[in-house]
Amino acid sequence: MNDLIVKSLAKINIGLNIINKRDDGFHNLETIFYPISLYDKISFTKSENFSFNSNDEKLNTEKTNLIIKAKESLEDHFNIQLPVKVFLDKHIPIGAGLGGGSSNAASTLTALAKLFNLNIDNHQLAELAIKLGSDVPYFLNPDPSYAESRGEIITPINFKLNRYLLIVNPGIHIATKWAFGLIKPNQPKESLKSLIGKNKLNINEIMKIASNDFEKIVFEHFPEIKEIKEKMLYFGANYSMMTGTGSTVWAMFDDEEAAFQTELFFKCKNYFTFIQEPT
Repeated sequence: MNDLIVKSLAKINIGLNIINKRDDGFHNLETIFYPISLYDKISFTKSENFSFNSNDEKLNTEKTNLIIKAKESLEDHFNIQLPVKVFLDKHIPIGAGLGGGSSNAASTLTALAKLFNLNIDNHQLAELAIKLGSDVPYFLNPDPSYAESRGEIITPINFKLNRYLLIVNPGIHIATKWAFGLIKPNQPKESLKSLIGKNKLNINEIMKIASNDFEKIVFEHFPEIKEIKEKMLYFGANYSMMTGTGSTVWAMFDDEEAAFQTELFFKCKNYFTFIQEPT
């Protein structure tokens, strides 16, 4: 095998509780990760030298990114060089709370391990992944999951979204470090962990207790993001929530026409939009 093309999936957070700050500077949290069909495409081709390019010109000027860091982590682990040509076809908005960079890192770890036939198991991959980012381990096996600790302790849940899912991003970059610097941790009234083990969870059960602790902070500083959520609910969404630390907001609709009309409204504002239909 000389080349490999992989899909690098995005995710949304359904609920995000920041529980406390740890001695190592990170935060204990809990969330539900749900993978969506929006993805980047990454191609890896064996070569004499390493090179990285992307359809996103801003990424081409960066000297390092999570794809490069993931490659270097494998090289350090095995004390080898991995001469590979990488092309990232970027579709997931950057700094948007959709996990694009973390997903790219996880995809790189698994793709290079396969392409170069590296002797590494899932546990070792997860150890490399957590050093790259708190939610990188999730993307090694991106199924609907409850996540805790930094986000790296993953428990699969029996849940499938059967509604129209609208994703809207206004192009505002939210720095994760900034958001965590302002958050005031607190214990949720009811933990998302109570959902683990239930057969065939539905979104109504989840949304009874789910909220995103970052909404208050982000909405205060960026009222445009708050307005997206309010408009989604006004146009008929059953539920709406900011994902991660923002700036993307998702909404779920039972009604197909309402979902696509809402998407059209935000498209006219030149926002990034994406709809996932029920499967």
